[in-house]
Amino acid sequence: MSPAEQEHAIQLLRDAYAAFNRDDIPAAVSALDPNIDWSEPAEFPGGGAYHGRSEVARYLTNSRAGWAEGASEPVQFIVRGNRIVVYVHARFRAKDSAAWTEVNLADVYTFRDGAPVAMRAFADRADALRWAAAKNR
Repeated sequence: MSPAEQEHAIQLLRDAYAAFNRDDIPAAVSALDPNIDWSEPAEFPGGGAYHGRSEVARYLTNSRAGWAEGASEPVQFIVRGNRIVVYVHARFRAKDSAAWTEVNLADVYTFRDGAPVAMRAFADRADALRWAAAKNR
């Protein structure tokens, strides 16, 4: 990606996380490729593979359903070829709890023609970085 394409892609992702945090799921998925492949680790609630914007929207809606409040904030963007690794800090409180949960994770987006065509989430940030680097060789 050129520097301008990188800047555009990062802004697109910032906007998507902001939309997710305000519970605007249609806006969160609007810039995704219509046929996006989305993968969440099995240990994540609702983990699995999702295909297409509508399945991703359902997954994101379900993932927020148990939250009383919270946010998933991108803290760093690392470009690796046509991929962007996003380090994310999630902090949320479940509806049935007074306790807050905090998690550091990573999402890796693959871009084609200016849109995310794939997303793979990782519980371990180092694994995400290794995966993104290996896939760009």
